[in-house]
Amino acid sequence: MFTGIVQDVGTVIAIEEREQLHTHVVSMSPAMREGLALGASVSHNGCCLSVTAIEGENVSFDLMRETLRLTNLGDLAAGGRVNLERAARFGDEIGGHSMSGHIMGMAKLVEIDEAPNNRRLWFELPVELARFVFDKGYIGIDGISLTVGGVEAGRFCVNLIPETLARTTIGERVPGDRVNIEIDPQTQAIVETVERVLANRG
Repeated sequence: MFTGIVQDVGTVIAIEEREQLHTHVVSMSPAMREGLALGASVSHNGCCLSVTAIEGENVSFDLMRETLRLTNLGDLAAGGRVNLERAARFGDEIGGHSMSGHIMGMAKLVEIDEAPNNRRLWFELPVELARFVFDKGYIGIDGISLTVGGVEAGRFCVNLIPETLARTTIGERVPGDRVNIEIDPQTQAIVETVERVLANRG
C-alpha cells in the first residue's frame, strides 16, 4: 500500500530492453535506500514495482509488458525522472489517501492554467475511467495523491501548490504528456456496486 505522498524523485540512469520486458536502473537517494531489500515494493510514478537488484545507489526494477502497456514508464529514457514512494508500513502517517500502486490507465494533459503561486492542470480521461472521477474526490496522478478540483465532459482538473510542484515531477509536465492514473479504490467500489445493483434491477 502507498499513501500518494511522493518521498523523492529518482533518475533513470539506464534501461535494458528485452522482448516485452524492460529493466530500469534508478539512482536513489540514501534516505530512499535505507533498509531497502530485494523484493521490496517501490512506487514509480504511482506504479508498484519490485526491487530486483541493488548496486550502491543504483536500484533495478523489472517492468513486464502489462506495465509497459498501461503506464507511462515505457515512455521513459535514460535521464528521465520518476516520482518515488516506498511502501507504507503499519503506523505510518497517511498524509494522502490509500493507494494500491495499480495503474488503471493514463490521462493526457491538455491545458495548464497559471496563477500566482499555484497552477491548475486539466486532463482528458479515457471514457472507461471518467465515471470514477468526481468533484472533490481523490485521484492518484503519477503517484501523487490529489483532490479533483473540477470535472467537465471527459476531463478533470487538479490544483497544485508550490510544494507539490517543487517536490514532484508534475511541474515538468507539458500539454500532450501522459500521466499515470489510479482511481480512488473506495470510489471505484461504490460506483461499480451501484452500477451492478441498477443493472440487476433493470
